[in-house]
Amino acid sequence: MQDVLPTVFGYIGVGLAFGIVAHTSHLSLLVVAGLSFLVYAGSAQFIITSMLLLHDPLSGIFLSTFLVNSRMILMSTSLAQYFRHESLGKNLFIGALVTDETFALAMSKQNLTHGRLSFAWQAAANLVAYLVWGLATLAGAWLGGLIADPARFGFDFALTAMFIGLVYLQLIGDRKLGLPLQLQVMAFVALAYYLLLSIMSQNFALLMATIAGCLFGMELRKWQSH
Repeated sequence: MQDVLPTVFGYIGVGLAFGIVAHTSHLSLLVVAGLSFLVYAGSAQFIITSMLLLHDPLSGIFLSTFLVNSRMILMSTSLAQYFRHESLGKNLFIGALVTDETFALAMSKQNLTHGRLSFAWQAAANLVAYLVWGLATLAGAWLGGLIADPARFGFDFALTAMFIGLVYLQLIGDRKLGLPLQLQVMAFVALAYYLLLSIMSQNFALLMATIAGCLFGMELRKWQSH
């Protein structure tokens, strides 16, 4: 809980913003709760809300949500190696609740524990994030009538600020890769994403750039080790 606490403020800010947006889109508290506790998709929930408002077909909503969250396949695959000794049920429990933030926290944590992660630590981090997000979105929906413009109070920047902090912790915490290698991979991913935007959607470009960045990092690390 101590490790996950810094990310909680980001969840609260973005969760309140989503709840307010959902309220202004005329979604009930029950629908907001369903989106937050069942879909639990962060940015995809904003997309779902806008698509519901436009009366888009369910097939389009399903496909959009899958594309936005497809990066979780990569994260879960990377995270699974730390829990090979755990049961399938425990692995499914971790995979169902992992987020960008708890994945980033896990990568920082394993730098301090010599490449080890415990089920109890990961489950606690996931659960705290899950509950805070859900409660924050409900609070935002309830307060929606009082705050007409969440961007005015900086809620829309909360998620960006949180990721800046997580990236910084990863850069200073990973002593195995070194800062130069990490910066080269980050620059490669940014360039690949920029170039891919001209030929595909933002979400798919992000997924492809991430995969390309993983492969580039592997090859760069092999080349440096020689």
